Amino acid sequence: MPQRVVVKTGEPHATRRRTLMKEHPEIARLQGPEWRSKYICVVLLVVPQLYLSTVVPSMSWSRLLPVWYGLGCTITQSLFLAIHELSHNLFFTLPRHNRLFSMIANLPIGIPFAVAFRTYHLRHHTSQGRVGVDGDVPTEWECRLLARHWSLRLAWLSLQIITYAVRPLLATERLPLSRDLVANWVVQLLFNALWVQWFGWGSYVYLVSCVVGAGSLHPCAGHFVSEHYGFGTTKDIPSPQETFSYYGSLNLLTWNVGYHNEHHDFPLVPWSRLPHISTLLSERYRPLKTCPSWSGCLLRFVTTSRSYRVVRNAD
Repeated sequence: MPQRVVVKTGEPHATRRRTLMKEHPEIARLQGPEWRSKYICVVLLVVPQLYLSTVVPSMSWSRLLPVWYGLGCTITQSLFLAIHELSHNLFFTLPRHNRLFSMIANLPIGIPFAVAFRTYHLRHHTSQGRVGVDGDVPTEWECRLLARHWSLRLAWLSLQIITYAVRPLLATERLPLSRDLVANWVVQLLFNALWVQWFGWGSYVYLVSCVVGAGSLHPCAGHFVSEHYGFGTTKDIPSPQETFSYYGSLNLLTWNVGYHNEHHDFPLVPWSRLPHISTLLSERYRPLKTCPSWSGCLLRFVTTSRSYRVVRNAD
């Protein structure tokens, strides 16, 4: 738990994309940046989270915890997914502008990761499930550990953002040193130093604690598991499903990342147009298994002895 199911087929979404684009050439008009995204990101995420970091340290625990969990962790998760949109160049037309803006979206997170995430995430799209390339694939030792007891799976989920960040560094090809990677670190560290000087360590601790909370036992964190972990047995199934969509209300807070089959099939379509893709191609997506609840997905991951992740051996 989870079982790594090895398949010999290639990454499935590129093939489906070619087929669907031929059948529906109008999809090409849905691709490209969403102009509203940059304003949503700054006004509803970056500024509110930075403001909260200045007032939360003076709150009583009875007020701090609900604000931290309900607002702070949710905003941070949304910032993660804003950076996800930026990694696909879906805020601006020029890739350079997307990379630079991702450093702004990164500021309230407190840890420089936007540029590194871009590289690792694009590998995930081009080499989905490929061992040693896709940093989203759980390692064998993780699978063996998680198979032992539900408490270990609960602990893993509680710290999954750390695993999500560290695994690519240990299990995939090392990132090349680039100007953007250095710039991301320099900008973030300078910002952190100034923020601590102006507002104190409590403000910075709040920002980083939201990172841990957003990637642990939080409803919105269910997308990390629901996207590519299947539940049930794969015995006698030649091609187990490996990407799952979620169509619930939490998509409103997470840039529609729940439309995950649609996103992998058409990664150049921004969050605002994915529901239209889902409706347009409903005859293709309706038969697929979906995740009805992100919170339920986390609970099921802990309690069930049957889950799987499709992988491909390295070439």
